[in-house]
This record gives sequence, structure tokens and C-alpha cells, in this order.
Amino acid sequence: MRAALRGFALRLTDLIYPPVCAGCRAATARHGALCARCWAATHFIEPPYCAVSGDPMAFEIPDEPVRLSVLADPPAFRVARSAVVHTGLGMRLPTQLKYSDRADLAPIMAQWMARAGAELFAQADMIVPVPLHRRRQILRRFNQARELARALSPLAGLPVADAVLVRRRATASQVGLDRHQRAANVRGAFDVPARQRDRLRGRGVLLVDDVFTTGATVQSASRALIRGGASHVVVLTFSRVASEVAAPHMWTNVTSDPGADGAGNGLYAAALRFLQQRQGTPRQEGSEL
Repeated sequence: MRAALRGFALRLTDLIYPPVCAGCRAATARHGALCARCWAATHFIEPPYCAVSGDPMAFEIPDEPVRLSVLADPPAFRVARSAVVHTGLGMRLPTQLKYSDRADLAPIMAQWMARAGAELFAQADMIVPVPLHRRRQILRRFNQARELARALSPLAGLPVADAVLVRRRATASQVGLDRHQRAANVRGAFDVPARQRDRLRGRGVLLVDDVFTTGATVQSASRALIRGGASHVVVLTFSRVASEVAAPHMWTNVTSDPGADGAGNGLYAAALRFLQQRQGTPRQEGSEL
């Protein structure tokens, strides 16, 4: 009887609120789904990618697929993973969640994150969302990272510990800043309150945020968590800005600096662009980096 009532309620909900695509609002068969067009245009992150940073790579590297830039400057976190490349729908969904009060998108985004970060759940004892400064949270009314963490919690089987990490200093927006400016902007911005240190001591943390851009924010937050007593930090974000974007091959939209990706693949990308120009082949439209 209870199951029948639940089924009736679901059918009634579908009549009142028909399921639509999370990307373009076109009709779909079920809630939380994408239409075929948006699905095809979404760049899910699949191997090969850097084993540490999760940054997509153009070529499989045998044995230990780690970018040279990561080996030269190891991050404070143990490993990072993201669900999609920050382009197209991967850019629109976190923007709508953050700035358009679309908290209804958090469960959909969390499902994709759970798929991408399944390997991280066994390494963590709690989920910690990247916090907003209290003034910014008052203006925005909610923290998008916390909404993602709450939706991810039952999927990961981990509790949300959003009081463990605080943002002590109000920082400027990261939009428009380069890598070095971003790092300086968030340096020392996070802290673990003294009353939370016993709760954190010796525990693994799954740090959650919406977007991984240069990694400056999660780096600063990871350092604060480790100073506060965490044994290690693993990072999971919905999207990430990739140095090489697969559309359909990652060489179509990389930086113009041949060595900037840290693994030498930028030189290959530059050579392919040169050949394209010589052959008069129109360059494919890629994503914004």
C-alpha cells in the first residue's frame, strides 16, 4: 500500500512538474536527466588523466601518469578528481547553482561527482565543503559547496562536517585573476577553529567545491586542514578547468604556450595547430580555459 502511494505521488509530481533537461530545460523521460544534445556536449572526465591532480591528459603515460608540474611542485592534497571539464554544460551548471539560486541542481551534480570520485570515499572520514566568508554567504544566501556536500553525503556514506573549516578572511573574487594572483588572494584565508581540532585530528577529509580552476583555493584549504590535524585531504569538485580539453581530442583548445601544460603535450598541440593552418582546416571551437 505504501509503495503504491509513493508511486502515485511520483506520477502526480511528474504531471505537475514534468521532467526537463538540467541543461536546456527540454523535455526528458525522468527528473535529473540530460537531453541527448546536452549529454553529447558534456565533457565527462575519463582516463587518461593525471593520477594526482585529475587533470585530463592527451596521452596515456605508462606506469605513473603524473604531470611533471605536479612532481615538481606536489600539492597539499593527496589526490583530486572532478566530474566534468569546465566548459559548456560543465560551466553553466555551477554558474546557475552559484548565482541563480538553482539549489535544485546540487543533487544532479552530486551524482556525477560521486561517479567521478568513488575511489576517494574510502580514503575519507568526513566531507568538508570549502567555506564562504560569512559576509559573502549572507549576500549569496547559501554556500554552493555546502549544497553539493549535503547532496553527496548519502552517496558517499560520509557525514558533512561544515564547521571544521572556516574562511577567516574575506577574499576578492577569483574571477579574472591569473594563477599567481589566485594563490596570493586565498593565502592564509582558511583556518580550523580550536574547538574543531579534536574532531579533525588524524582523520581523512574529502574536500568538496564546485570548480577546480588553478587549484589555489583547494590548496589553501587543504593546508589549513592539515595544519589543523587532518591526516590527509582528497579533493572532489564538479568541474575543472583542464589544460587540455577533449573536444573530441584534447589538442583542440590548449594554451598557446607550447610548454605551459607541464608535460610537454602543449608542444604537440602547437604542432597540430600549425598543420591545421597549413592545410587550411578550420579550427574546431573548443572551451574557454
